[in-house]
Amino acid sequence: MGRGTMTRLEEMLDQAINGTFEERDYNETRLSRLETRWKRYLTASQMSKKRVREEQERVRRLISDISHQTRTPLANILLYSQLLREKEKDPELMPIVNKISDQSEKLDFLIRFLLKSSRLESGLLVLHPKVQPIEPVLRAAMEQISDAALKKRIIVSFEGTDKEACFDRKWTEEAIGNLLDNAVKYSPAGSRIEIGVTGYEMFTAVFVKDEGIGIGEEEQAQIFGRFYRGREVSQEPGVGIGLYLVREIAEKQGGYVKVRSEKGRGSVFYFYMARNGE
Repeated sequence: MGRGTMTRLEEMLDQAINGTFEERDYNETRLSRLETRWKRYLTASQMSKKRVREEQERVRRLISDISHQTRTPLANILLYSQLLREKEKDPELMPIVNKISDQSEKLDFLIRFLLKSSRLESGLLVLHPKVQPIEPVLRAAMEQISDAALKKRIIVSFEGTDKEACFDRKWTEEAIGNLLDNAVKYSPAGSRIEIGVTGYEMFTAVFVKDEGIGIGEEEQAQIFGRFYRGREVSQEPGVGIGLYLVREIAEKQGGYVKVRSEKGRGSVFYFYMARNGE
């Protein structure tokens, strides 16, 4: 293969990367035939990407429309079920009233989280990470689960930190709150949850360590998928979207999330954030 051919192939690849590839005048040479096939491939690839974007946009609009149309009737159902809980005295009817209320709250939770994840995926909601102290967002996330932890007599320990990272305050609080909510939900009464921060050269990691049921190695690659629920927790309240949202938030601001766990021996979730945003 001659130097000119190699140079042209390098040009074709560079132009494909930056979206400026144009086929030269066609002739019967092998390179010209390759250019034609390359152009056909790029065109098909661009059309495929366009179809994917259009489909994502249709799904986003559908979820948004469903959320909008169900907001008022669902709010009314929640209100009426709360009134029934307060006024109903028949012991035989109370379990039914409680089920109506619980399922309504579950539906409300699902719709809100679907809308959040849809907006994150479509880019409608843009995260604005900046370098800032980590401790305030951890304190706020801990406050979200304080009542639930108190009911189960779970001790939540955090010694404080002076470390900083590059993150979006609102969405990172949402992510850490989800990790803490899972830790409380799947930990036994009287156990302990530890929150800490570890600094590395390029990342700062928040970890949430619990003494809960743990996650088998075969499931650890699946738990961050949307709607995935482990076999051990299928009877617990939830819809399987919290960890998916955690992963989306981490990746949208240049970080990532991972888990270390063993069945019956608790779990440690790590939420990594870039140290300086570069």
